[in-house]
Amino acid sequence: MKMLIKFESKSSRAKGVAFHPKRPWALVSLHSSTIQLWDYRMGNILDRFEDHEGPVRCVDFHPTQPLFVSGGDDYTIKVWSLNTRKCLFTLNGHLDYIRTVFFHRELPWIISASDDQTIRIWNWQNRQEIACLTGHNHYVMCAQFHPTEDLIVSASLDQTVRVWDISGLRKKHSAPTTRSFEDQLQRQQIPQQDVFGNVNAIVKYVLEGHDKGVNWASFHPTLPLIVSAGDDRMVKVWRMSDTKAWEIDTCRGHTANVLGCVFHPKQDLILSVSDDKTLRVWDLNKRTPVKSFRREHDRFWLIANHPNINLFAACHDSGIMIFKLERERPAHTFFQNKLYYVNTEKQVQMYDYQRGEGSLPMLSLKKIGKAWSAMRTLSYNQTDNSILVTHGDGDKSQYALINLPKHVTGAIEPTDIRQGEGNFACFISRNRFVSFVKATNTLNVRDLSNNVTKSIQLDASFTDALYGGPGRILLISAHSVVNYDVQQRKELSRISANSVKYVSWSNDGQYVALLSKHNITIATKDLEYVTSLHETIRIKSAAWDETDVLVYSTLNHIKYSLLNGDSGIIKTLENTLYVTKVSGKKVYCLNRAGEVDVVNIDPTEYRFKKALVNKNFNEVLRIIKNSNLVGQNIISYLQRKDYPEVALQFVQDPETRFDLAIQSGDLQVAVVEAQKLNKNSIWERLGEEALSQGNLEIVELVYQQLHKFDKLSFLYLIKTDSLKLTRMSEIAARRGDVSSLIQNTIYENDIKNRIEVFKKGGLYPLAYTLAKSNGLEDVAAEILQEAGVDANQIVLPQLGTPVALPQASSQPLVNWPLKESSMSYFEKALLTGQVENLSIEDEVVVPDDQFEEAATPVGVEFEDEEEDIDGDDGAWGLDDELDIGDDDLEESLNVTNAVASTGGPSVTGGAEGEVATWLRNATTAADYAAAGAFEQAASMLHKQLGVSNFEPLRERFNEIYNANKLYLPGAYDLPAMKTFIRADNDEDNPHKFKAIIPGYSSLDSKLSVGFKFFRSNQLIEAIDTFKGIIHTIALLTVGDEDEETRCKDILTLCREYILGLSIEVERRSVGDSDIKRNLELAAYFTKTQLQNPHRANALQVAMTQSFKYKNYASASYFASELLKIVPSGPRIEQAQKIKQKADTIASDAIEIDFDPYADFDICAGTFTPIYKGDPMVTEELVGAKYKPEFKGSTCFITEITTVGAPASGLRIRG
Repeated sequence: MKMLIKFESKSSRAKGVAFHPKRPWALVSLHSSTIQLWDYRMGNILDRFEDHEGPVRCVDFHPTQPLFVSGGDDYTIKVWSLNTRKCLFTLNGHLDYIRTVFFHRELPWIISASDDQTIRIWNWQNRQEIACLTGHNHYVMCAQFHPTEDLIVSASLDQTVRVWDISGLRKKHSAPTTRSFEDQLQRQQIPQQDVFGNVNAIVKYVLEGHDKGVNWASFHPTLPLIVSAGDDRMVKVWRMSDTKAWEIDTCRGHTANVLGCVFHPKQDLILSVSDDKTLRVWDLNKRTPVKSFRREHDRFWLIANHPNINLFAACHDSGIMIFKLERERPAHTFFQNKLYYVNTEKQVQMYDYQRGEGSLPMLSLKKIGKAWSAMRTLSYNQTDNSILVTHGDGDKSQYALINLPKHVTGAIEPTDIRQGEGNFACFISRNRFVSFVKATNTLNVRDLSNNVTKSIQLDASFTDALYGGPGRILLISAHSVVNYDVQQRKELSRISANSVKYVSWSNDGQYVALLSKHNITIATKDLEYVTSLHETIRIKSAAWDETDVLVYSTLNHIKYSLLNGDSGIIKTLENTLYVTKVSGKKVYCLNRAGEVDVVNIDPTEYRFKKALVNKNFNEVLRIIKNSNLVGQNIISYLQRKDYPEVALQFVQDPETRFDLAIQSGDLQVAVVEAQKLNKNSIWERLGEEALSQGNLEIVELVYQQLHKFDKLSFLYLIKTDSLKLTRMSEIAARRGDVSSLIQNTIYENDIKNRIEVFKKGGLYPLAYTLAKSNGLEDVAAEILQEAGVDANQIVLPQLGTPVALPQASSQPLVNWPLKESSMSYFEKALLTGQVENLSIEDEVVVPDDQFEEAATPVGVEFEDEEEDIDGDDGAWGLDDELDIGDDDLEESLNVTNAVASTGGPSVTGGAEGEVATWLRNATTAADYAAAGAFEQAASMLHKQLGVSNFEPLRERFNEIYNANKLYLPGAYDLPAMKTFIRADNDEDNPHKFKAIIPGYSSLDSKLSVGFKFFRSNQLIEAIDTFKGIIHTIALLTVGDEDEETRCKDILTLCREYILGLSIEVERRSVGDSDIKRNLELAAYFTKTQLQNPHRANALQVAMTQSFKYKNYASASYFASELLKIVPSGPRIEQAQKIKQKADTIASDAIEIDFDPYADFDICAGTFTPIYKGDPMVTEELVGAKYKPEFKGSTCFITEITTVGAPASGLRIRG
């Protein structure tokens, strides 16, 4: 047993403590007259309450209301509000110190015990005392209600424990109800009274047995038991019946006054605290000590338990500590689709993830370890169906190896238990396991008979060990984790991580999460650092989903973390859960009751972020269209990642849309939103952005909206828009704005109007000077006449001839010339409407003239002359009843670049010169084939790809061998001259000489041939063409990563076309003999990842076949899908007619095994679905999926590889 301290506070002496029933709060009453409210989960103080005068000895939370009560040495009881954090009222009546106060679980009552030798019950609603219980003749140290019955237990320094019956008090203060005749007759009888005449609360039992004063007494939560603690250093257990109560036994061991005791709410334990500075745990059944915990300098004063969870609080001289006994994390492990775990009854159970159901208990572990010792770890071995568990703490830790029963019939007792010393143990292979002994820092490797086969002495810095994969373990030290190979006795790698407690491996074993109390470090399988995160709340568990997103749980949340460090909250938890597996929208967890909880989550947010980080814009678009992904969190995330145009698709709020439009430079959207908002500040921001982009039209609109006439005039000036400048002058005149009018006449160089303005304003000197300087002598004379001034009286400086101003362009300026911006990926997709069916592999359909460029997989470029979706498809018979389409290639499935590092063999005997150099430099199977080392090339293909049938590759081997050797005819009677063709004839370094490998440059033309066969309905020829491309790439050498990625994309493309066309060939062979199978195959054909034009043919086949055989619901679905990808033409008309008629019936005459909304792969052997979670095996070269029964057979797609064969992966980069 181990005390796990969750929180400690430092303060003056703590006299009382109480847990909030729901929130992670604790009230602490101090001897210094202060009450503290702590958040023990976060470790910070929330508030202080200081209305009491003198020490506060007790506090309690109300079980349901936002209230708490306190009592102190000032003889008062105070009731406080948690909302206002103020004292609501004070209850006065006691004549001495208040020792304890408690709320009733149901009634509006408070019970208090005092040194005035009384127990009082108060109604906190009407703030009145309703009962005063007298009988004790010394200080009453404690009084509290029974958790379920109308009883009170009290403890006093008069050496007695009393049990009081308050059922009369309840009846007196209960609301009147209709009573039976027996109840009325009973009420007429004289009620029982105590010696003081109190009829509402009477003493039921007086328990005498302590030799000195009793400091505490409390009820058991469920059993008729009482525990008491006294100054005689004893803890006594009492039992009650309906008529009497008696002492059962005494727990002896404390060496000073015992001040508090409490029953464990869930286990048969008693906890007590004493002046002897110890907290002791006792076995309730045997009344023997189990564990003792000691503080060196602090006396304990009180112990309390949480009402709902496994937490305890103890008050001492320096504050409080909150702790629990033993970890509540169930030991568990999972293998394939099964979870093995130990429940709270120490029984092994199994849960099937796929079926969603648990088994009966399989095995009982109660006889392993001590009764209170929980299982800490669990490891499962499939070979002999056995488990390995560890239990205990410190130097007393042990492991146990036990075989599980073959048939589950209940929790049977284990028969063969192989045990040993070890703080940690786990299986590392099918017949070996390791145990780590911390005391001696020894790592022992044992066989299944528990015999040591190898013993390794480790460094003293290692404190623990965790599972590290087959043949490896992770050694844990205070500040680092070491990846240790047990077989080689070698440290492979090391990473810095503090106090790691648990580990979680990704499904493919490529990533590992190292969990400590508040931190998670994510690394690769070789412990190369990826990212880390910190949580203020304790981290409890973690598991990886299928897309390498880490889902982890804290005390009150389920969260996620991406490999780039982005994290967020998925769900808030009511109770702590331990995540074991994440599958789709379900998180499989274990709770602290040892039960499996399946939590439904919405993974949209983290899938969206992952797609955005990986620039998988197809998936981003699909989520935008199909998911309700909103919230300021997503908006701010997109803004941080510089994707405001994506954020625009989520937002409806005009102000937010305006901000995003300004950020992305989308002025048209910004204008629309500004018109909705119509605020000056919004228009000003729009004007600034438009001006920076040189969009003079929007700037003009903004100035008009804001009535900025001066800026508008200047704008027309720089635009040389004389017509609008004239209008601005007219507007200024109508407004009577002289200053603006003068300014406009200056812009227009309108001398006469400016003179008239000066004259109207009485500014004759300015008008005269302006006229004279511009040679308007007649106007100047008129001005002198109106002013009554003679010309001789005016002295002007010498004026030259008027300067002619340059003439502005007759055409006004337009918006600044900007580079024509194409629509963003998202705008284009949403505009064309091709979003509904987008998946991670899909590309967006664009106009025909751009289709070839946009619809091609990443890195795959080829030409197919006929790309019109509605082209001539007569070869397919689409005008009759069947169709498959015609177009280019569309798909960009990200294939894992699993490059195996395979070293080349030594130089083949007899090889010399250029060929020997090629062999030395060979890195791919094609390189060996070029040098004539066919066996070595075949061996490499077998290891990397699982190739077992080499006959289809014979032609490719010969092609490579002959392509790089050249024979020049010699002179008469002389042999031919032999030379070689290198991949790079300009290369001078012999270490880089390699043979030229043909094939890469011909891939485009071969693909075009395949598509031509597809269009002409020559399905077998198309399949053979795509298989030939696969064989070419299997034996190929490319120069860089882009070419390698392109080849892998083409492999994926060929797989999908071969699979789809094979399904169609099978469907045609079935014909009308099996209509159900015919319809299923037509439906499966639509699920292959073809280009949209080709997929259109598949959809039309499925639509017409379904309609023909009266599967109208299915026909409607396929028609809808077809309408989404075909822009126009006769197909549209046919699909619309079929959909219109099918929707009126909306039922299927033949039930088929096809769910259009399910996530499934198609078995390439049976052409049937493999649903998510179903077992399957994969072929290595193209990734074809098969059902398990095909393991070991030759792949139908490639015809050369073995399904499910162990392989390291394709390597073609030289």
